[in-house]
Amino acid sequence: MDQQTSIETAASVAVDPPGAPIGFVEFVALVAALMSLTALGIDSMLPALPAMGASLGVATENDRQFIITAFLIGFGVAQLIHGPLADRYGRRTVLLWALAGYVVANVLCAVSASFTLLLVARVVGGAMIAASRVATVALVRDCYHGRAMARVMSIAFMVFMIVPVLAPTFGQTVLLVADWRGIFWTVAGVTALVFVWFYFRMPETLSPDNVLPISFARVSRGWRIALTDRFSIGYTLATAMLMGALYGYLNSVQQIMFDTFERPRLLAVMFAATASLMAVANLTNSRIVMRLGTRLISHSAVSVLVLLSAIHLAIAALGGEQLLTFVILQALTMACFGLATSNFSSMAMENMGRIAGTASSVQGFLSVTIGAGLGVVIGQAFDGTTRPLAAGFLIMGVASILFVLATERGRLFRPG
Repeated sequence: MDQQTSIETAASVAVDPPGAPIGFVEFVALVAALMSLTALGIDSMLPALPAMGASLGVATENDRQFIITAFLIGFGVAQLIHGPLADRYGRRTVLLWALAGYVVANVLCAVSASFTLLLVARVVGGAMIAASRVATVALVRDCYHGRAMARVMSIAFMVFMIVPVLAPTFGQTVLLVADWRGIFWTVAGVTALVFVWFYFRMPETLSPDNVLPISFARVSRGWRIALTDRFSIGYTLATAMLMGALYGYLNSVQQIMFDTFERPRLLAVMFAATASLMAVANLTNSRIVMRLGTRLISHSAVSVLVLLSAIHLAIAALGGEQLLTFVILQALTMACFGLATSNFSSMAMENMGRIAGTASSVQGFLSVTIGAGLGVVIGQAFDGTTRPLAAGFLIMGVASILFVLATERGRLFRPG
């Protein structure tokens, strides 16, 4: 049996993982903390975008969105690097170096004297913290698979959603006592605390038997497996469509709250409403996924997302949009987003056990970079109304369903 066949066989054979190396509650909390650093790096910036633009001489309001987009570009592209590194040197080593790099990147953001330097530092920061997506998913896959992995990811995501609830409030609070640079200093401090926690508590989860060498041949074979496995590529592209809608939301929500509704102080409340409902949705998922399965839940969720987006677009197009309708419909839509993507991620990784790091990097690269590009289109389409955002969610939701249909060969809601 040649090396290529060996890797493909190892990737597809189901092996019972050992479970978490530390207590389950602490394991989930630590996974959530690692995931939260990405959200903190995005969501806490939103209230400060006008201040950043004014301080650094950004004349066009839509150009401020690139502070978010720059981070996402680094976050997406760097995942191709972190994956092979995590499979060769282990999840622990890669995460520790990345967390240290993220601290440095946020310090560079805090001392930036120009918009260009800030964007460069944001790209670097996104590239560093990309490891928290790749290596953390691989770390969870080392310990769990299938519905159990979906359950762990749902609980972690529920805990992680505390950050989007609090991050805009945190950003607004910092602006009361300091300028926008204080946000980056605080993110650097929080990252340092997570580094210490991870360093002392989390051992390596990559089995020595599963260490893979770094070589172009090996990495390219891993990429090929991840890109040709029907469930890996299908559910990754379905996720990318939904991520495009999410990033469009993140790019434009500050302007919607500041300019469309003229209620800037309610931005944090808006985020709390959507994030809280997403947390409830993921808690529900963690309790029912073992019984109902990932397909029934995720396929139903994305279908409801399309319906809600169509209703939202109709209301906006007819001129009936109010702040209350926006918050309610957006919160319900984001709850469906959470249910769909948490299960899509688990199904995409199901056959990727031995090459979890490489597969996670390829899937993350595609979902984030494609999503970021689509998010730019949606965000830059902002015209002072909520119509572009509602239309973006509708189009991305339909596209996601089409990818799911192709992946499942026309059969939705079937048992796993």
